[in-house]
Amino acid sequence: MARPRKPLLSRERIVGTALALVDAEGLQAVSTRRLAAELGVSGPSLYNHFTTKDEILDAVADTVVAQVDVSMFGDGTDWRPALLAWARSYRAALSDHPHIVPFLAQGPGRRPAGLRMADAVFGGMVDAGWPPAHATRIGALMRYFVAGSALASFARGFVDDATAYDPGDYPHLGQAHLLAEHQQQVDQGAFETGLTALLDGLELQFARVTGRRPAPDGG
Repeated sequence: MARPRKPLLSRERIVGTALALVDAEGLQAVSTRRLAAELGVSGPSLYNHFTTKDEILDAVADTVVAQVDVSMFGDGTDWRPALLAWARSYRAALSDHPHIVPFLAQGPGRRPAGLRMADAVFGGMVDAGWPPAHATRIGALMRYFVAGSALASFARGFVDDATAYDPGDYPHLGQAHLLAEHQQQVDQGAFETGLTALLDGLELQFARVTGRRPAPDGG
């Protein structure tokens, strides 16, 4: 019997299927048995490409991080607009795949895309004049903020029932039932507000730590 022109299984197919499961049902949905069933193969065949489930999740996480643009670091862009552009790209990638965020929170480990991102951010900050210790903290700070903003929706945390929040108990939540209707505007606005506040604070630290101010067009 002739061999198929394309392999029945590949790392790309496994990772793509696993990511679809994570997006649809969360991290708990991924198991070698479930993946094999989704791919229409036997369970042991997965081990020709990955030795453990965590290796598969590592590859899934790195696929998401690979979508983040880090080209602004090292192209001459000042540190503030570079962090701004990176944070927006990072959040967009994580917001498309929020269920992978808890796994990503463990750190880059040995994931190539995650390490390239860490290297780019750290190098960009040091090249801009930040001391290495501060550059490390900035990278961590930004990731905490971006990951937290992508993990859940503040606006969707309120029910859309106008009677749910008794003004006698919650006198300032009279309009809270409307938040879910404006979820994207509220959550995106909160992210941008926080991002601006972080960068404003970092500018003050930059002046204090280095004795010089960023470029006039940095904001």
